Amino acid sequence: MVSLRRLLPGILILCLAAPLRAQNPECASYTGRTLNVCNAAIDGGVIFHPVLGLLVSGGNPLLGSAKTLGGLPHFSLTLRANGTNVQLPDLAYDGTTTTVGAGTKTFIPSPVVEASVGLFGGLSHGLLAVDFLGSAELLPTGVSADLRVDSSATKIGSVALGFGFGGKVGVLSQQGPVPAVSVSVMRRNIPRIGYGDVPAGDRYGYSLDIHATNLRAMAGYKLSVLEVAAGLGWDKYTGTAKIDFRDPLTNAQQPQIDKNLDQSRTMLFANAALDFPVLKIGAEAGYQMGKTQSLATTFQNNDPSNNRFFASAGIRLAF
Repeated sequence: MVSLRRLLPGILILCLAAPLRAQNPECASYTGRTLNVCNAAIDGGVIFHPVLGLLVSGGNPLLGSAKTLGGLPHFSLTLRANGTNVQLPDLAYDGTTTTVGAGTKTFIPSPVVEASVGLFGGLSHGLLAVDFLGSAELLPTGVSADLRVDSSATKIGSVALGFGFGGKVGVLSQQGPVPAVSVSVMRRNIPRIGYGDVPAGDRYGYSLDIHATNLRAMAGYKLSVLEVAAGLGWDKYTGTAKIDFRDPLTNAQQPQIDKNLDQSRTMLFANAALDFPVLKIGAEAGYQMGKTQSLATTFQNNDPSNNRFFASAGIRLAF
């Protein structure tokens, strides 16, 4: 029988290793409250990254429809807005504990202009029909005084401008009771968005850019003027975060930290649309599935393992 004395060192190592794994290596040179603020600044950026990805990506790349356009010369132009509620963290956090209080909770909308062009009508029953997909993402930062667009970013006024492109491939066209089925892939990029302004007096802040790869599988059905669609998706979000923070003891700004970000999320979504000859009016609702993350910081009212509800609405012109 193994004695407790022999087991005790191993138990102690395991107990000590668990909290160490949660620390950010970029903060290893700090201790106490300074360490906590450093961790909070990095962890805040990590949590915010997939939220930005959701805002620029949404669910269905062709709002309200799972079918392809039917080849040349068909095309469509969509104006939509994706949105979700976001709990921002308190920028006055001083590192006294490892829990960051809640700041502003706000609904952030993200207007998107999307274009689709039918390239190939497909084989029998819509197999291998191909559409080109393009998008321009607009991220307004005026919804919160603490959100900002990087000064070097491509933007219109205070709105960050990003672009995306991809394709949609038909698997089936609607045949009697059989729904239309399609798959799509898109690549989207947006410039750097920041939260918090350390030179202006905030305790910490972070800015992020994002490169999103969106995979979607969808099925839909049209009955008279009503069209419905549902699908699932997988998103890959990469980018870099620039982290700034102050030492809470000396108030001195610390050297900026650069951190590579690489996360993925799955999602479910459903669409409904009124499909008139030229004008389509559509809406979408869905969930981005949460994911447990080993963070050193707890953010009040903001648990990354919770599923995130999102919605979208817009109009589409189809020819």
